[in-house]
Amino acid sequence: MTPPAAPPPREGGRILVDQLKLHGADRVFGVAGESFLPVLDAFCDVDVRFVPCRQEGGAAMMAEAIGKLTGRPGIAIVTRGPGATNASAGVHIARQDSTPMILFVGQVATAARDREAFQEVDFRAMFAPLAKWSAEIDRPERIPEYVSRAFHVATSGRPGPVVLSLPEDVLAARAAVADAPPYRAVQPQADAASVQAALELLGGAERPLLIVGGSSFDAQAAQDLQAFAGAHELPVVASFRRQDYLDNADPRYAGDLGLGPNPALLERIRGADLLLLLGTRMGDVNSRGYTLLDIPGARQTLVHVHADSGELGKLYRPTLAINASAASFLAAARALRPTQAPRWRAWTAAARQDYLGWLRPLAGPGRLQLAEIVAWLRQNLPPEAIVTNGAGNYTVWVHRFFQYRRLGTQLAPTAGSMGYGFPAAVAASHLHPDRPVICFAGDGCFLMHGQELATAVQHDLRPITLVVNNQSLGTIRAHQERRYPGRVVGTDLRNPDFAAYARAFGAHGETVEATEDFPAAFERARAAGRAAVIELRLPLEALTPAATLSQIRAAANARRGA
Repeated sequence: MTPPAAPPPREGGRILVDQLKLHGADRVFGVAGESFLPVLDAFCDVDVRFVPCRQEGGAAMMAEAIGKLTGRPGIAIVTRGPGATNASAGVHIARQDSTPMILFVGQVATAARDREAFQEVDFRAMFAPLAKWSAEIDRPERIPEYVSRAFHVATSGRPGPVVLSLPEDVLAARAAVADAPPYRAVQPQADAASVQAALELLGGAERPLLIVGGSSFDAQAAQDLQAFAGAHELPVVASFRRQDYLDNADPRYAGDLGLGPNPALLERIRGADLLLLLGTRMGDVNSRGYTLLDIPGARQTLVHVHADSGELGKLYRPTLAINASAASFLAAARALRPTQAPRWRAWTAAARQDYLGWLRPLAGPGRLQLAEIVAWLRQNLPPEAIVTNGAGNYTVWVHRFFQYRRLGTQLAPTAGSMGYGFPAAVAASHLHPDRPVICFAGDGCFLMHGQELATAVQHDLRPITLVVNNQSLGTIRAHQERRYPGRVVGTDLRNPDFAAYARAFGAHGETVEATEDFPAAFERARAAGRAAVIELRLPLEALTPAATLSQIRAAANARRGA
């Protein structure tokens, strides 16, 4: 038998890009750097697009957003030193959001290692607490091995980020090495006995709730969730910023466990006799600072399904622990029909009515009513529209008053990172140029990565960004007023004219100061045929949907007086 022909020698940079291609990556976000010139050169010959960005933090967040949207690792490449430290925020988001992502970092030559060479950082140590795996490739012939492992680690169990550093001499060296086979994501599968045990516990309940979250959710899983919830008439609660897992118009959808949640929903969770935690870790935000469920033993019967065995029993000791992906559990459970009519129909209907009441817009101070604007978008955007946001009080209006109709239409960081919304919108527009992409950003949030407008314009991308400008870091101001009423330090902002800022980049820009002016402004932005920014001028008094600044301060003063 004739042995296979030896592969021709290739530069390390070309080997790397060839691996990205065979593993299915079709775009790489980054900022060009001298530490990985052979990789940049390889993009000229391989059908993988390099998307130049304006700051490494934005590039990493774009890669993370691609991981969320596709379930495959989003890819970013940045240079050493400040490039990598800038990108670390995106790695942290991918870790806490359980998003598959791979960050490649250019590194000093191996001969200069451990001499504090120009921009040298030990990236294995730096990213070890943030990434699922952090390593350095020290020989070009090992590039296929390391990249294959990176794809498998990023997508297995609880997905997350991998960081690989690339010494520049390794990228420039040549090696004759075979490519690795394409990766295959591996997820633990639910067994029939565990699923049957879960359904038997469910059958004995009177007030059950299903709380869904985590990642590795695909279109089939969303269909199975809808079918499973429908067959068992189960109320479904979305964990923080996972509201698109079930069509919010479904009569079983009961709301979300985000920031500023519905008090009626919290009481319903406390009063439930069975909780099915599906894919969610039930972490800090979802649990109201670890107070919603008792630790370690919950009052309710607790069925916890999670792909990472380390999460089962980590905080809450479940009645039944199932080490499986949410998708595999739903696929198995969907095939098993209930043996009797659910006893909780009235409970589910009441949960739905609580949600619908919470959805109605509230009037706030000022001419611009953000709740009404979000409600208008809810009624006028198509179901496939993608809505992104970063962090700030403005997001409470979005999550409360918008309805997500399809999986893959909500891009938001469960890590709570400011600056995420606009890079995520750029990535979504790059992946789906035919779909409407709407970004919500606060004035402080937007300016953290607003320079990526240049990226959007350069690549003819057309997201519409709504900058909610109250001239303040509203979330921190609210915390200040609750703890130190009237003592304001560091949260007032002096902002640019955001519409003029957009026009300076070649984007469309408008300013809206009254609710009635928004629909026409939005339609003009949609018709502009390019990226657009609409500045929404909101009075600082409208600090949250439920309480004004004055009310928050008065309540704090009353507590202090007492």
